[in-house]
Amino acid sequence: MESRKVQKVGYSTITVSLPSEWVKQNSIKPGDLVFIAPETDGTLRIVPSDLARREEAEEYILNADACEEERLIERLIVGSYILGRDAIRITSTGRIKSECVEEVRGIVQKLIGLGILEETPKNILLQCSVDPTKFQMDMLIRRLSLIALTIYGEAMEALLEKDTALAMDAINREDEADMMFFLAARLLALAQRKREIAEKIGLTKLVSIPYTYLILQYLELIADYSEDIAKRVIEIQKYNTALSKTTLEKIYHLGELTQTIFQKAVDCVFTRDLKIANSLLEMHEVLESKFEQEMRELPEIPFLRTIVSTLSKIADKGAIIAKVAINTILMKSDEDIGKILKIKRHERTMPLPVKRK
Repeated sequence: MESRKVQKVGYSTITVSLPSEWVKQNSIKPGDLVFIAPETDGTLRIVPSDLARREEAEEYILNADACEEERLIERLIVGSYILGRDAIRITSTGRIKSECVEEVRGIVQKLIGLGILEETPKNILLQCSVDPTKFQMDMLIRRLSLIALTIYGEAMEALLEKDTALAMDAINREDEADMMFFLAARLLALAQRKREIAEKIGLTKLVSIPYTYLILQYLELIADYSEDIAKRVIEIQKYNTALSKTTLEKIYHLGELTQTIFQKAVDCVFTRDLKIANSLLEMHEVLESKFEQEMRELPEIPFLRTIVSTLSKIADKGAIIAKVAINTILMKSDEDIGKILKIKRHERTMPLPVKRK
């Protein structure tokens, strides 16, 4: 880090010179404008005018001709959206293939705020209209958690009741989880680059961004795993006559314990309850042995072991969320941790010197 002396010019103006190397790299000349953004930690961010204009109006170009692999254009659009790009243009030297157009139209429906602004045979312009300051990250975590919990609950009830219609409802909800995750991931990427956005969405400490992303990622995985269970419920119906109610009830009970772990782990993220978070980790260790026992005792019916294995994965993700909750609590000050654990802090006193005779 380079230091500079602050100098007084005139009666009240205080100036500091810009590093010459930085000036050369950004082609700044006398009379050019630079933008100064105060940060909440007391620092100032200096942005060259060219860079500021690029941030506001830059289009990201995707070459459709180079994206012949299946779903590649879709994944590039998702990645660009998450990175916070507002304008995405898909181009081609000739007519864009119909398969590519269908991929674009399909993925646009899963990305909140993204729409097709312009479409010609050789160009498709996507524009994102999301205002990141209108969202709170806590609200998005709770919303994604609720969606994952709903998919999971419907999948497990469909298993117990052998209800394929309910299983289809669970499968159809998974797109909602993707939409919420992509939006939240986009906001986190923007928050990393712009401190003012981080403040407005409720992330007062930048160190909390990776923890928040982990929670969102594991909630989205829980939704994916729950969708997988719902799909297995439909596939397993062909073996309906061999499925006993007792077997299904045992799996359902394991599912209830699994749900307790991941649901209460998310609660701990907000309540900051260290003791409950720790108890969930202890509960997870016990549940692991129950999963192993059930896998040994299950009848030889296709997909049953897959369902139990998927439940184990969901419990694992819930336990990781509990660990993340503990880590986020530890980011608080020592005094706050003491209050949470009800620890009384005593001043350390020095022993009195012993007089020599």
